[in-house]
Amino acid sequence: MEDLDWQGVRNAVNPSSIRANLRSIVERMEALLDRADGPGMLFDNNRAVPADKAIQISAMDTTSPLWIVGDLHGDLLALEAALAAMRSHRASQTGEAKPRIVFLGDLFDDEGFGLEVLLRVFELIVDAPDRVCLIAGNHDEALSYDGVRFASSVTPSDFADFLNANLAHEWIERAGKVAVRLFDHAPRALFFPDGLLVAHGGFPLVDLHARLAEAGEWNDPMCLSDFVWTRAHPKARKKLPNRFSRGSQFGYEDFAAFCSLSAGLGRPVTHMVRGHDHVEERYAAYPAYGAHPVLTTVALSRRLSRESFGSYERVPTMAQFVEGTLPQVYRLHIPADMIREVYPELAPGSPESETIQESHR
Repeated sequence: MEDLDWQGVRNAVNPSSIRANLRSIVERMEALLDRADGPGMLFDNNRAVPADKAIQISAMDTTSPLWIVGDLHGDLLALEAALAAMRSHRASQTGEAKPRIVFLGDLFDDEGFGLEVLLRVFELIVDAPDRVCLIAGNHDEALSYDGVRFASSVTPSDFADFLNANLAHEWIERAGKVAVRLFDHAPRALFFPDGLLVAHGGFPLVDLHARLAEAGEWNDPMCLSDFVWTRAHPKARKKLPNRFSRGSQFGYEDFAAFCSLSAGLGRPVTHMVRGHDHVEERYAAYPAYGAHPVLTTVALSRRLSRESFGSYERVPTMAQFVEGTLPQVYRLHIPADMIREVYPELAPGSPESETIQESHR
């Protein structure tokens, strides 16, 4: 997508305007989470029990498009571009219903506009909870609050640092608490009726298959953790699970084994869409996974500081659900000068860099 209203997208990247609504957004989000029957978000009605986080979807509504947005890591520009692309697509399709959105998690960390991205997603949820599903990523799941301070079990964890630096600001602190509550409630995996598995990272690795086959407990904490934390190796046949690291990799035969197991447990999986791995092109469909295709999609318009190679400006991606196959990828060709305007590339550690990062927070 190249012909979007880019000036409109740029105008929407307005941290001050978003923060001006901080109190209202947080209050509405708190009220939604406090509802006795739950927030009523997209696919919540498919939960086997209220605490179910590995949701088997019984039937798909095909009357409105379903969009999938991967890792954002504070990329407010990419988020606004994705929302503009959804609006543009709807306008081009006569009579198309309002879109539904699945976020694949990792809304913050890696500098950028973590608070503003979180607030914009909150806005989308409270405006139409039944049209938004938020899957927990590893950075989201890692955020915690002990009643005094925020913490995170991942690196980078600058969003937790930002929250702790603003504990005296009631509404920023409450926004962080709401985030912890929301991600605690969020699903870790969606099983679609056409065989699509949607998760941030991957699936329960092979060393969990025997216990999963015996108990059929998809909400086993270790299974839920693997949905969030595991990484795809683009070419390997198999990878040994490493339980000393939550970021264990899997290979294409590992995914095939999981597909076989899930079919035997009444949840047939044939293909998967995920985020988590920040591939240079911002999407990848690995040829080695031909028998059981896997799509990785992330929505990042800039090279993160922890990414060593490639151009600074990137082309973020989003995907649209297509029944029976991998989602269709859309590339968002944000003008390069706009990316650099929103995210100036400065030498790491320079005073100017620190000033920019603080203003973005």
